[in-house]
Amino acid sequence: MEEHVTKTNQTNALFIPAAIVIAGVLIAGAVIYSSGKKSTSGTAVVAPTPSRPAVVQETGDLEQMNPVTKEDHIRGDIDAPVKIVEYSDTECPFCKRFHTTMQQVMAEYGESGTVAWVYRHFPLDSLHARARKEAEATECAAGLGGNDKFWAYLDRLMEVTPANDGLDPAELPKIAVYVGLNEKKFTECLSSGKYAQKVEEHAQNASATGGNGTPWSIVVAENGKKFPLSGAQPPAAIKQLVELALQEK
Repeated sequence: MEEHVTKTNQTNALFIPAAIVIAGVLIAGAVIYSSGKKSTSGTAVVAPTPSRPAVVQETGDLEQMNPVTKEDHIRGDIDAPVKIVEYSDTECPFCKRFHTTMQQVMAEYGESGTVAWVYRHFPLDSLHARARKEAEATECAAGLGGNDKFWAYLDRLMEVTPANDGLDPAELPKIAVYVGLNEKKFTECLSSGKYAQKVEEHAQNASATGGNGTPWSIVVAENGKKFPLSGAQPPAAIKQLVELALQEK
């Protein structure tokens, strides 16, 4: 499992890797499971079977996750039976990889209305000084052009950033122009800091749910059961977790 963690946690493994059996293929990774209730202290590992992925229960309160509403940035149908809520850092290289993975997942599950992708901000300031302002830039795109422009801006940013603070801040207005936004209005918005509090609220909520690295995601079943997913997992692992969530009624 690969993810960016805060400096204070870089020496500690967040989760225990486990093999996942999917259609007879052994995939290395860690698919994470929770009952949707508060986790107890300690770590419980459940052995995988062909019908159940390897699971790891960790500390953290997934019920602290803010409910998904129309105010969120949603790709897909808000009424989809499965929602993947991702807390992400735009300068995290693993988030950059995971963004492509989620695009693949949505290509399979999105059009049918099975899965909705919810994007929230989790800039790791100690690692990526530029990520927080980039998060605000995506919010400016949303403010000026709605949900479609948010996703267009985010897609382009993830495409062009080298990650690890490699994106020149001067590129942010250029991305706005690229996706069809007014450069002057975008620059004014970004300079105003009007979305700084929103980004901070997202980050605080990520931490409250147990996130201490990125990408940090929570898969929510139709009945509200929550499954934590840590790191840049491969498409097959995510799809298996989606199928597990779909079994919840």
